Amino acid sequence: MPVAVYVLGLSVFALGTSEFMLSGLLPPIAADMDVTIPQAGLLISAFAIGMVVGAPLLAVATLRLPRRTTLISLISLFGLGQVAGALAPSYELLFASRVISALACAGFWAVGAAVAIAMVDKDQRARAMAVMIGGLSIANVLGVPAGAFLGEHLGWRSAFWSVGAASAIALVGILALIPKIPLPAEKPSLGRELRIYRDRQVWLAIGITALAAGGVFCAFSYLSPLLTDVAGLDSGWVPWILALFGIGALVGTTVGGRVADAHLFGVMIWGITASTAFLTALALLASFQVAAIALAFLIGFSAFFTAPALNARMFNVAGAAPTLAGATTTAAFNLGNTGGPWLGGTVIDAGLGFSATAWAGAAMTVTAIALTVVALRLDRRTPARATRVVTSSTSSTATPAMPAMPAADAAEQGVPA
Repeated sequence: MPVAVYVLGLSVFALGTSEFMLSGLLPPIAADMDVTIPQAGLLISAFAIGMVVGAPLLAVATLRLPRRTTLISLISLFGLGQVAGALAPSYELLFASRVISALACAGFWAVGAAVAIAMVDKDQRARAMAVMIGGLSIANVLGVPAGAFLGEHLGWRSAFWSVGAASAIALVGILALIPKIPLPAEKPSLGRELRIYRDRQVWLAIGITALAAGGVFCAFSYLSPLLTDVAGLDSGWVPWILALFGIGALVGTTVGGRVADAHLFGVMIWGITASTAFLTALALLASFQVAAIALAFLIGFSAFFTAPALNARMFNVAGAAPTLAGATTTAAFNLGNTGGPWLGGTVIDAGLGFSATAWAGAAMTVTAIALTVVALRLDRRTPARATRVVTSSTSSTATPAMPAMPAADAAEQGVPA
């Protein structure tokens, strides 16, 4: 694995810490900005929506720009967004800084994923994406608790300064280690890249990703009150259990990234099935403390075990448009991260209790399994197509589609090449 891919993972650590750290900073932000906690919570929603909107927009806007230059510009803008947040004198300016940071984050994810894919062979795509997603997992394990710690002892603004510093380190790594990736001789065409959306497999991949992510985050977003109000744990346990979820995510990403290239559909189906089983168990056993703690780890494992395969699948079906493929995956994950918590909040407002969020999440993941089975059956009936071949960013011409099924596609379907 090229060292440059690990630099991208380090960058994602900074991005992920910023995205999720506000969950532990809402009370001090609300008190300092003289707003309610729900109003402070809108800062989280603003970031997620900015990711959904920003990923395709930034991908289109930077389509013909050099990839390395784009990464440098976006991580710099993201870092400036953190500085602006740390200095923000009002809630409105802090809100604006979150939107700017989200747009830069979304663009970096989309372009960074395309760069990571371009630097490795086809049979290493899932592993490359696992490195990037691993940065997000480590952000949950280390970055988010560290942000909460800084917020408690040095004020919430110190957490923003720290992420800004991490962004500066990532910028140095990109400048030093990300190679210049030449654009193809034929300039990228927006119309040609947009043609990927004519493919029903692309839409199936979007639906699977959004539902799989949304199902997990439907329950995870309300894990804290579930642990205290249903399981009866002291609030002091919550950060440790959230970190346990992050550890499960890190382990799941590592394992899933190593096996997904050879068994892509298998990882998707079994991983989402495991998430469904663990969410169901959480709904049934939430009142038992040991079970709730163990399931926090297992849900983190199963969700992120599946993530590299979901990313790689999108590049397989939309490979002729690698930048938009990365943007679409980013948007799909954040659709789930937005829709899942909304559904969880809806069932809580309906008076069904915190445990019901796990039932609602399981319903979403069951639907994701059904869509995965449909995608698998369509894939087995469809010959290899040009849209499923990633154009190398280091090549001057596109790789032609082969009449026979490539070995990687055969492995993806679980059949001999």
